[in-house]
Amino acid sequence: MDTITCPNCYNQFPATPHSATYSCKFCKAKISVEKSETVPKGPLQFRWTTKMYGSNSLRSTPDREPKSTKCSTSRHQPKKAVLCGVSYTNKKYKLKGTVNNVTRMKFLLVDHFGFPENAIRVLTEEQSDPSFIPTKKNIQKALSWLVEDCKSGDSLVFYFSGHGLRQPDFSNDEIDGYDETICPSDFMTAGVIFDNDINTTIVKPLKKGVKLHAIVDACHTGTILNLEHVYNHKENRWYNNKPPSSAIKGTNGGLAISLSACIDDQMAADTSAFTGKEMTGVLTFLLVQTITEIPHITYGDLLDRINENIALANKKGCLNALQVSIIISNFLTEIHGCNQKGHSSTQFECQLSSSKKFDVYKEEFKL
Repeated sequence: MDTITCPNCYNQFPATPHSATYSCKFCKAKISVEKSETVPKGPLQFRWTTKMYGSNSLRSTPDREPKSTKCSTSRHQPKKAVLCGVSYTNKKYKLKGTVNNVTRMKFLLVDHFGFPENAIRVLTEEQSDPSFIPTKKNIQKALSWLVEDCKSGDSLVFYFSGHGLRQPDFSNDEIDGYDETICPSDFMTAGVIFDNDINTTIVKPLKKGVKLHAIVDACHTGTILNLEHVYNHKENRWYNNKPPSSAIKGTNGGLAISLSACIDDQMAADTSAFTGKEMTGVLTFLLVQTITEIPHITYGDLLDRINENIALANKKGCLNALQVSIIISNFLTEIHGCNQKGHSSTQFECQLSSSKKFDVYKEEFKL
């Protein structure tokens, strides 16, 4: 008997001859199948990358190629992600490892945490569709898409790999006096994306029961979400990061957690020291490697292992492979008029922040 494989939950159920629409027997997703003249025998196995809520993916590629068979679903997705990798192609400050980073993160989300590919929006400069180039406008649209219609039980992920900068804070929202920013591909003309705007877009709308993770592999992004609590892993305690202005930076009942490559006054880096070949972000590589090796690791243990590996790389002199990032970050900082002396070292550490305090050694890291 012919079977249909649901593109949402990947369970199989019997197909009805000549039917064009189905309701999944397991997750109740509405499935539309374009009928073909000949229906192949055996289960239809697909690696679905169908568009959903405007999701960008490559064209669907079935393991076995049935004639003109396509599926789509309009069901609410409890797992959604936006993955941004900005290379700054043909620029003096270009980065080489960001697309590799996105590939690693997508693998982790799909293969380890069960995110459907059609619920992952990818923005890189390699995209053929101009609406998925990581410009300021496109990143902002993707962030709005990420949290729209979120419901209790949803798990959302925002990943960014690229440059980050600091700007003087004029609204008294920052304890250290600086706003953190990420740099889209067109930031030299369109401007950077500020932490305040990211907070307003993807933190404040989070409803009760919704969890958001932001994983940011960029310089100066320790508090890029402006979350109210910052964890110091050396002292094993949470610090207050609430704005001096008393502005509200919390959620609408949900939980937001951020894992950044470094604290606000430090620089992150891409390197081939860990892979031996391709360039990759240090945070991204260590995050994916550690979770793959220890599937049920806690936030605290994950943070410790990442920082231990970074310290070991520093001690072994792997920083020689990172000097290009120092030059690039200093160049970007200088052209934006906010150069800070004494912050040109790549001695960095991973930073955890959250909208709520929790026991990092009891809570499992789960996306």
